[in-house]
Amino acid sequence: MKVSPKISDTEWEIMRVVWARHPITAADIINRLAEADPSWHPKTVRTLLARLVEKKALDYEATGRAYVYEPRVTEAECIAAVSGSFVERVFGGSLKPMLAHFIEQRRLTREELDELRALLEPPAGGSVPRGAKKKGGRS
Repeated sequence: MKVSPKISDTEWEIMRVVWARHPITAADIINRLAEADPSWHPKTVRTLLARLVEKKALDYEATGRAYVYEPRVTEAECIAAVSGSFVERVFGGSLKPMLAHFIEQRRLTREELDELRALLEPPAGGSVPRGAKKKGGRS
């Protein structure tokens, strides 16, 4: 698995726009961000785009006077990196205390509980959920 760059909260907002609409020009990124929150300043967005290129999260091509951006990492890769780092840092790498914490802190609906149960329980056919191991140590 390739290493995903560390992306700040503000950079995540830009990446979400790029992931949803790539290839996309800097002007379109600025417009989409400003539609959602008018406090976005074009110069700030351009600075953050340059940082994301430097971090190898984005690539760009100059087309005339426009810069067209493409992601170099997927959203799934970035989510996996951030969530793995979070679990390691906060819960010592263990999922059980993390799940217990979130279940205790937030009320889950019956539907959410059923979805979690379906993820955790093997289907009737005996298959083991992805990432789990069958008895005998083989997955």
